[in-house]
Amino acid sequence: MASSYTAFLEGRQIAAGARDDVARSIKKQLFEQDGSVLVFEDGSGRITDLDYRDAAPRGAGRPKLGVQAREITLLPRHWEWLSEQPGGASAALRRLIDEARRKGRTERECRDAVYRFMQAACGDMPGYEEALRSLYSKRHEEFIATVGQWPDDIRRYISKLLTSAEDTKSATTCE
Repeated sequence: MASSYTAFLEGRQIAAGARDDVARSIKKQLFEQDGSVLVFEDGSGRITDLDYRDAAPRGAGRPKLGVQAREITLLPRHWEWLSEQPGGASAALRRLIDEARRKGRTERECRDAVYRFMQAACGDMPGYEEALRSLYSKRHEEFIATVGQWPDDIRRYISKLLTSAEDTKSATTCE
């Protein structure tokens, strides 16, 4: 499953979805109005740079299937183990990744994603520092009350980051 992204312009969500879709939407939005856009990778809450000029996928791989060739570095013993796996190295890596993704994100990963988002987008919000303290000390009601005064789109995105929804059938809440 491809990563999803969410873009904010002055505290308001302006786009969400696949990388290229978000880039195209941002390009259109910036044509209509000026401002500083922040884009976040939804799984990690990390801020991401997008090239709005060209949203088309590039590189080797199988573009029609959404496959991109990338390089990884492993030790010889890792390559040896992978070569012994059914279907070869790529198939084994895909199976390992799919298995890890099915487990969903840990509580710590969810909190860290919220922290990264808040650090980039919420530093000037009222109660920012108290919200961070309550987030990491697991005072959930206090955290919700503090961010409750923030813009709706910001609150919704924080809630999304606190929920691991890799598999919507068994979404686990990171609280």
